Amino acid sequence: MTDTAKKIKITQTRSVIDEKVNMKKTIKALGLGRPNYSVVHKDTPQLRGMIYVVRHLVRVEEVK
Repeated sequence: MTDTAKKIKITQTRSVIDEKVNMKKTIKALGLGRPNYSVVHKDTPQLRGMIYVVRHLVRVEEVK
């Protein structure tokens, strides 16, 4: 895989308070922790699956 792999920016938009444990762990695994925190990751199927679990807590943007 080359360095031209797509990257995505994930921003946490909502708190994990009152969410299920698996969602809290998924947010932590993504490298997030508080609302308005952002991280950039390579776009992979595994990452997309994690995002799907917490899709109501995050915003996803493509980075060029």
